[in-house]
Parts: sequence; structure tokens; C-alpha cells
Amino acid sequence: MNPARPSPLLLLSGMLLFCGTRCPAEPAAVANPSNFTVPAVVGGGHFTLAGAKGKYVAVHFLLKTECPFCLRHTADYTAKASSLPGVIQLFLKPDSEAEIRTWTSHLPASTAPALPLYRDAGAALASAYHIPDGYAFHGQTVHYPATLLLGPDGKEVFRYVGKNNGDRLSFEKLAAKVKELEAAR
Repeated sequence: MNPARPSPLLLLSGMLLFCGTRCPAEPAAVANPSNFTVPAVVGGGHFTLAGAKGKYVAVHFLLKTECPFCLRHTADYTAKASSLPGVIQLFLKPDSEAEIRTWTSHLPASTAPALPLYRDAGAALASAYHIPDGYAFHGQTVHYPATLLLGPDGKEVFRYVGKNNGDRLSFEKLAAKVKELEAAR
């Protein structure tokens, strides 16, 4: 054995000590919120998860500040949302209300009437759902872009976390996942 290279067994035992019995990435180790309410910045009102019982909710955690990928993702989902009935599309931005209003002015006009856009102040909900933080974007550190699918009971059934601002779950992949889940029910 080469003394400069630790044995695989030593590396494994070190990983087990670091992770304990459950690594933070394991779904069973994560306790998500059972309910939440977020205020709408565009569209008025608010969204409360408990009010969506019986429907799937696709929660889209968008990046802070200006992001053309967030605009495209939001516009694409909004344009196609009616083809996926029974799924509520929830778009969240951690920006201030003024920043969100400015950001939405860049969306196509046809998107605005169908788009309630919600504020996740300080990315508190992203943190509560354990969306990884630490993505460097426009001189800030933000949560990674993510889409969570919550089942009709409000519990998470699918998660997609992008590696960068251009890595997003396509509408078609979300629709396929919903179809798969519906078939398994």
C-alpha cells in the first residue's frame, strides 16, 4: 500500500463520519414544510399550499436579479400550462417587490394575465425546502434554480435542481413526470 494514498476503507470511514448515518442529500433526511403562504407581487392575492390539496404544485425557484433564462423558463411554462391541467405552476423570486415588477416587464405581454408571480422574501422558502445555496450569479450568492413537484397531498414527489442558470427542467419533462406519477396512482 502506498503511504501517500489513503486506503479506500479509510476514505469510506471518513465519509461515514462526515455524513453520520444519513447524508444531507438523502431525501429521507430532509423535512419539508407541510404548508406555506407566499404573497403575489403580480396578479394580486397570495398562494397557500393547503388550498391546493388534490392538485399537483410545480414550485419554480427562480434566480435573484435579472436572468434571461428565468424569463424564458417562466414564459415557456406559462404558455404551456393549460396543457397540463391539475398542476398549479408557482413561480417564486427572492427579489424585492419593485425588482420583481421590473423583471416581469420583460415578459411577453401574453404571459402577464396568466402569470401570478410570487415573492419568496430572502429565499426563505427555498431554504426551507433545502434548495442548495452558493451559486455565484451577478456578483451575488444565490440558491440554485430548481423546480419541485408537490403531490396532491402537498408532499414533494420530484425535485430538479439545476447546476447553473441555464440548467432548467423543461415543461415537457415535467409533463412526463406528472403522467408517470398519475399512472402509478
